[in-house]
Amino acid sequence: MTVLDALRAGQARLSAVPDPRLDAEYLLAFVLDMPRLNMLVNKQRILTAQEAAAYDALLSRRENREPLQYILGTQSFMGLPFKTDARALIPRNDTEALCEAALSFLKSGQTALDLCTGSGILGITLKKKIPGAAVTASDISADALSLARENAAALHADVRLLQGDLFAPVAGERFDLIVSNPPYIPDILRGKMQSEVEMEPALALFAGPDGLDFYRRIAREAPAHLNEGGRLLLEIGDDQFDAVRALLTPAFEPVSLIRDMNGKPRVVQAERKNA
Repeated sequence: MTVLDALRAGQARLSAVPDPRLDAEYLLAFVLDMPRLNMLVNKQRILTAQEAAAYDALLSRRENREPLQYILGTQSFMGLPFKTDARALIPRNDTEALCEAALSFLKSGQTALDLCTGSGILGITLKKKIPGAAVTASDISADALSLARENAAALHADVRLLQGDLFAPVAGERFDLIVSNPPYIPDILRGKMQSEVEMEPALALFAGPDGLDFYRRIAREAPAHLNEGGRLLLEIGDDQFDAVRALLTPAFEPVSLIRDMNGKPRVVQAERKNA
């Protein structure tokens, strides 16, 4: 079987997934341990029996709608390679808008808290890009935090990682920046989303009847954990800005919106009011 034959067969088998051709290419490149573009210019290369068997096994996993990022075990975020598996939410390009906003605010010598860190992409990236900042990251999930620790070690990022429910692990502490991509999907959508998303940890996805449960808690608790002039940055769903702004307005001013690369509402930026 040639590379071309394998790609055609793989695309046919993955016809039910969102992007069968691209997924077939990434899976075969992974098996062959070569860049995808290099593989595509060597389409007449013959697969060994072991390579063909390994490719078949990966196609079976993808046919069952296991996310491609979990199968490959890695996902790039802000140019950094992060280990990715079922312990945490898959990093998404949309979240780069949140990270870019944080990077534009945070300075060396300041402190930052990454709430609901998941695989650690925000906190670790902040530390890598601004080494002089002191970064703390927390998550209630022991599984997610173990993945974040592995990513921090692999990327040589000295991030303080704490387990607990939102601000509980940092009781009494204040920060110059709080950044979070919390769960924000309404419970009513559970079981109704894309199959791949349903395989991600529910703990990282769902947030009550209207998807606002975590924003309510953050709006109440964040002011006590921000220094004067401190900044709060939150990722939101497409239609949640007005609701989140209303929750934040009593303690934060101004509250503004940042759009992602596709022009969609993605980040709420808020400054703590002076006492």
